[in-house]
Amino acid sequence: MNILAIDTATEACSVALLKDNKVQAKFELCPQQHSQRLLPMVDEILAQAAIKLDKLDALAFGRGPGSFTGVRIATGMVQGLAFGATLPVVGVSTLAAMAQQCFTQTDATTCACAIDARMSEVYFAVYQQREEGLVELIKEQVCSPATAAAHLEGLTYTAVGTGWNAYPELQQKRVTGIAVDILYPAAEFMLPLAIKAISNQEAVTAEKVSPVYLRDKVTWKKLPGRE
Repeated sequence: MNILAIDTATEACSVALLKDNKVQAKFELCPQQHSQRLLPMVDEILAQAAIKLDKLDALAFGRGPGSFTGVRIATGMVQGLAFGATLPVVGVSTLAAMAQQCFTQTDATTCACAIDARMSEVYFAVYQQREEGLVELIKEQVCSPATAAAHLEGLTYTAVGTGWNAYPELQQKRVTGIAVDILYPAAEFMLPLAIKAISNQEAVTAEKVSPVYLRDKVTWKKLPGRE
């Protein structure tokens, strides 16, 4: 299966390609430059792999939570690419992608993810690695740092994300847990989650692509004529 994944939900911009069971990935920290960097990165990785967009089997994207602008950029880009090449799309949780990286790179079995959501809140979720794969133990949510800290009582976990150092309530919990240097989601680790979603028949067509903001005050407008 050949899959291209993109993510711009945080300060990071990343693209990854699975082709013939080999992964190529690009990752850059480029705050406020995602719209300029994303398409060139896509073009570069496809050129390096000598594959055209319409020869892929599917697309994946970081559907949030994360920066409103960043999530919009990835959603709009993947929607346009999918529509032009008639490809199915799967959205992958940015928090789940960080947990997937944690489980891939460490021997952790429980991962607590917290991304600074500004406005004294964090995007938060807890995942476990089980025989059937990554499982959501505490549902992804936007909440206060104190609420996130309360969810962690009694848990042994590995902490990932930017939220731990952003708020005093979580700084102490970061020390309590085992912190690893995974601050941002990366498209490379969305690929295994995308494969699982495709096998579960969760892929959608371009006009049905939608982001996840967790904050209800933001809405997404789909392709013109396809609302």
